[in-house]
Amino acid sequence: MPDDHYRIELTPPDLAPYAAGNTGIPYVTTFDSRRPGPHVLVNALTHGNEICGAIVLDRLFRAALQPVAGKLTLSFANVEAYQRFDPANPTASRFVDEDFNRLWDCETLEGDRQSAELRRARVLRPLVASADLLLDLHSMQQATAALMLAGLRDKSLALARRVGVPEIIVRDAGHSAGKRMRDYAAFDDPASPKAALLVECGQHWEQRAADVAIDTTWRFIAAAGILPREQAAAILGVPAAAQRVVSVTEAVTITGDRFEFTADYRGLEVVPRAGTVIARDGGREVRTPYDECVLIMPSRRLQRGQTAVRLGRFTS
Repeated sequence: MPDDHYRIELTPPDLAPYAAGNTGIPYVTTFDSRRPGPHVLVNALTHGNEICGAIVLDRLFRAALQPVAGKLTLSFANVEAYQRFDPANPTASRFVDEDFNRLWDCETLEGDRQSAELRRARVLRPLVASADLLLDLHSMQQATAALMLAGLRDKSLALARRVGVPEIIVRDAGHSAGKRMRDYAAFDDPASPKAALLVECGQHWEQRAADVAIDTTWRFIAAAGILPREQAAAILGVPAAAQRVVSVTEAVTITGDRFEFTADYRGLEVVPRAGTVIARDGGREVRTPYDECVLIMPSRRLQRGQTAVRLGRFTS
């Protein structure tokens, strides 16, 4: 089922009250305790059609949340794309010119290329660089279990375990098409204490995605150590399912003009046998490299140069 055929259960919030912000960057607001502590960044709308993150930030603003240590910044990233959201064609607002989450390397950010997303990324770059802890809120094409993408660094895996949700943590290297915000600079440096997580909260339009996003964000903020101790303990003390880790061994990048899966894969399918053909990329067969291969986020945006699916195995 294409992602634009799901029933839209979420209402995009009005962002006008947050347009001015207080940082000099439109749609970015920082709450500063003026006490020592980490700079915690919660980012929404990396993709303009992933509205669960906007709902979370709207809730946090309405809760008048104030950190007791460090700083908390709430950022709406690709607002220009979000403002184009149309329920009749909901996926069209993913971006304006290009994927905002494939731009986060110095060569691209400092290069000559121009786009709506690059202009915004360049404005946000100092903010992202200043953050000690980042949570980037996303949603998915298919209605599958939520995923925490922790990258390859042990520090991010440790942070994901402190947050405690969602149940499945994915360790992956990202996409050949470009770097994600969660992999930018110090976040991907094992020598730096800075850490970042990207959470895929559920299918774009389902209420469950907003519920997961809200729960995950509160737990992330509590784990960051910027809430009163009693409040943080109460949030993190709510029981959650034991987490499992999928380690991605490869991302299947589309090389031809016609890519087709051999079945209607939605994500988290476990293919029992090595050598099973799961897709055809022109004349090339895509086979599982080992037994019990887990399919992570098979895409329906099947274009040359894009990631079609990631292959991994449960490691814990």
